[in-house]
Amino acid sequence: MRIVIAGGHGQIALRLERLLAARGYEVAGIIRDPAQGDDLREAGAEPVLCDLESASVEHVAGILQGADAAVFAAGAGPGSGAGRKDTVDRGAAVLFADAAERARVRRFLMVSSMGADPRREGDEVFDAYLRAKGEADEHLRTRLGLEWTVLRPGALIDDAGTGLVRLEAGTGRGPIPRDDVAAVLAELIETPATAGLTLELISGSTPVAVAVKDVAGN
Repeated sequence: MRIVIAGGHGQIALRLERLLAARGYEVAGIIRDPAQGDDLREAGAEPVLCDLESASVEHVAGILQGADAAVFAAGAGPGSGAGRKDTVDRGAAVLFADAAERARVRRFLMVSSMGADPRREGDEVFDAYLRAKGEADEHLRTRLGLEWTVLRPGALIDDAGTGLVRLEAGTGRGPIPRDDVAAVLAELIETPATAGLTLELISGSTPVAVAVKDVAGN
């Protein structure tokens, strides 16, 4: 099984790459900076150079050709302005979803954000971020060729993962270690019965595998 991750050097992506490689998957991570390649190789992933802000759908579809699943985990990151929230958190996500559909990749996971809303009002950068994420999620839902799942984590923290989460359509706000976000993504990739769901994720009391099976109806 080949899995391609956009934003391959991100904090969640690197964790996910390690998990997937340990499970025996072939993993590729899309990066813009070739200097990040060694970090991906150390995580067990193949680095693929591509700037999703300027690439064409055709080029990205070529990267995705033959993949069994795609994960959008890219982001403009802290310190970026409203313009890059639009070009990365919305534009690159839309491009990646369109390319995945063109390449006939069935399984698609979107790492979104709690509070994402295409109709979010406000002029602050965080408002622009939540609008961009909401617009990307809304676009993904129109991609009928994809078995998509949207994951909206709460406040991301660097504490060690506990493996215990709360994963529901609506959880309310709360923190979640990046370790546990990656663990949930790994389970979601293997659980296509969660296709069509938008899920919120915070720390909780349910083991990751059980939580994913519960939302899948298993």
